[in-house]
Amino acid sequence: MRLKNVKNAAQTISESPYVIKNPLIYKGKWNKLFKNDNIINIEIGMGKGDFIIEMAKQNPNVNYVGIEMYDSVIVRAVEKLNNENIPNLRLIRMDANLINEVFEKEVGVIYLNFSDPWPKKRHAKRRLTSQEFLKKYDLVFKNEKVIEQKTDNIYLFAFSLESLSTYGYTLKHVTMDLQNDDGLKTPASEYEKKFTSKGVKICMLKAYKK
Repeated sequence: MRLKNVKNAAQTISESPYVIKNPLIYKGKWNKLFKNDNIINIEIGMGKGDFIIEMAKQNPNVNYVGIEMYDSVIVRAVEKLNNENIPNLRLIRMDANLINEVFEKEVGVIYLNFSDPWPKKRHAKRRLTSQEFLKKYDLVFKNEKVIEQKTDNIYLFAFSLESLSTYGYTLKHVTMDLQNDDGLKTPASEYEKKFTSKGVKICMLKAYKK
């Protein structure tokens, strides 16, 4: 959920070396920013950053980019990075609709963790696993397309399963009880920690497309 009135959020974000202020100039050449040719994995809707920060720490040979729309949310991730040195991590404050204007044939995995479910039918196109977004993702993947999603919302999960399958993705890993599926464990986002502590079951999928 969006936070409000975070004091000095804009200034904190602008001063962070992790935040890319002009991401459009790196389209197709993020390897120059990271100074290596490692694959780039991105998280759309990174929230306060728990997931992607931990992923970057665990996998130093993979580059990670976290995308978040709101200053009042991304600033919390920036604050967590104040005393960190994680050269394979960058953050962008932008709308996910611009994804194909920032990346071009250079992404390995897209992570969608606890995305807004947009429950109203008329808003279905805004869901990050809608056909509209899947078309945008086609333009940013380098080789095989890989999407990983976690959600507590069973209706969004069902929508994603159908949308991905219809679009040609193969669903190789699907669970509706992530807590009891050790084979799919990945770092937990702040929402996952919150829901798990309350006993809420988490759904997860991994989808692949050649």
